[in-house]
Amino acid sequence: MAYVIADTCIDVKDGVCTEVCPVDCIYEGGRMFYIQPDECINCAICVSVCPVDAIWCETEIPEEASQFIDINAEFFGDGVTGWGAPGGLAPEFRTAEDHPDVADWHDRTED
Repeated sequence: MAYVIADTCIDVKDGVCTEVCPVDCIYEGGRMFYIQPDECINCAICVSVCPVDAIWCETEIPEEASQFIDINAEFFGDGVTGWGAPGGLAPEFRTAEDHPDVADWHDRTED
């Protein structure tokens, strides 16, 4: 079980979650942050500070956002960043890349 960042983070990227994560398992993509599921220790500190309620326990995520379980995990795979389990947020693990589903997500700023 891990925590997952869902669509309400897209184009918001407040970033306070990265400041409180004790294991630095939250990484920055172009339009949103992603949680590396193998590094997450399930402490839920990030949930308590997220201003847009974008972070969910993967067993409690709403059905309409359930695709973000795979989106978070796949972000670290060869199809997107190829980072695997980098071992902690560092400058070299920030990117303008996003999971393809996030890259194609509706732009809220156009509303």
